[in-house]
Formats: sequence, C-alpha cells, structure tokens
Amino acid sequence: MRKKFIAGNWKMNTNAAQGVELAAALAKAIGSSTDVEVAVCPPALYLSAVGAAIKGSSIGLGAQNCHHEAKGAFTGEIAPAMLLDVGCKYVILGHSERRQLFHETNADVNKKTIAALAAGLTPIVCVGESLAERQANKTSDVVREQVQGSLAGLAGEQILKLVIAYEPIWAIGTGVVATPEQAEEVHADLRSLLTSRYTAAVADKVRIQYGGSVNAENAKTLLSQPNIDGALVGGASLKADGFLAIINGAK
Repeated sequence: MRKKFIAGNWKMNTNAAQGVELAAALAKAIGSSTDVEVAVCPPALYLSAVGAAIKGSSIGLGAQNCHHEAKGAFTGEIAPAMLLDVGCKYVILGHSERRQLFHETNADVNKKTIAALAAGLTPIVCVGESLAERQANKTSDVVREQVQGSLAGLAGEQILKLVIAYEPIWAIGTGVVATPEQAEEVHADLRSLLTSRYTAAVADKVRIQYGGSVNAENAKTLLSQPNIDGALVGGASLKADGFLAIINGAK
C-alpha cells in the first residue's frame, strides 16, 4: 500500500525567523509519527535553519529547485549534492511556476530529475495543464507529454525513487480546486501511462500527489481517492494548523 505523502511548498515566502517558527511548530505536533510522510520545502536560504528546527522529527527537508550540473560556473544555481549536504531528502522539479515564469522545458526537468536521482535525492516531478488546455479537452495529452518528456530515459527502478505531482495550473493559488473526480481521473490516467511504460507492479508503487489549492476543508475528500497518494501544498502549508489539518486528512 502506498503511504500518503504531504509536502509543503513554501515558495518565496517567510523570513528566517518565521520559517523556523513554522517548522518547529510542525515538528512539535508531528514528532516521530510516520503514519503520513511529511516534508517541508522552504526557500533555499533557509534550508539549514529549517532543517535544524525539524531535526529529531519525522519531517523531511526539501528544496524547491536544483541545477542539473554537479558543479561549475553557474552563478546563482544550486547543485543536487549541495542540497543533500544541507540535509535535503527531496527536491521539487518542474513546478508550473518554473515552467511558466522561467520557461523550463520537459527536457530541462528531465536533466534535473536525472541529476537529483544520481545525487540520492527524491524528486517531486510536477505536471499539469492550463485552463485553456483543459477547456480544449487536452488535459490527458498535455499531462502525458509532460510525464514522458520529464521522465525520459528513466528505468523502472529509478521511477520508484521519485514522486509525481499533478498540479493543474488553473487551480494553483486560485482557490479553485479540481473536483475529486477530476483529480482522480488524471491520476488514474497517469498510473495507466506508467503501467504501459513500465509494468503494473511499478505503476502501483509510484506515488502521485495532487496540488492546487489544497486546504483543510478539501484534503480528506481529495485524499480518499484511490489514486491520489498525497498533496503538494502551497499557501495552506504556511500556517501550522492548516497544514496539520491536511496531514490529518491523509490518515
């Protein structure tokens, strides 16, 4: 059975003190509980401080991006091994904001995914369609193309070491949430794609998170769907009570 995985993407929010306070509150509430896998992904500047605040708890530390090269003259970039060095276990890759605002392609995400896996990190690879694409009934085509491109060349054993996050762009930060049925349909389609690319056994083990205005009120219903294995949470992860409610909804 796939363990539910709830990750908080803090994006470009909090300062050092706020991040530590939030992380400490979560660590105190969650402690060593392992019923649900939990991660927090603060801004890169605060990874070490937040990592110290969650030390001793079962919460994992994640980054929001990385570069695909191991080292070199890439001013402003962060290598996967550097993230590992400061205690990261996870890294979010291909988030729609990276794809839209910074023009990252499937090929870019693919290189980063391969590099992150090689370094020993667990990539959370994001895919999702725009409102126009959904209205044009292109959701399946778009999401499948993103998965195939972002995970190109990966073997079955590598796929088992990553997480996929379905994040419909039209639902991110808008307050609009895909219905449980809409989300489940895409998640089931993704699992079918993994089955055809690999095996049913591999597909059955890969966790697929949902992201897009997940909150305390809708989490339990979304997470009760058979192919939704967790949530990648944005704004609602910035308040301890709200994030904890989502985690409880996964139990």
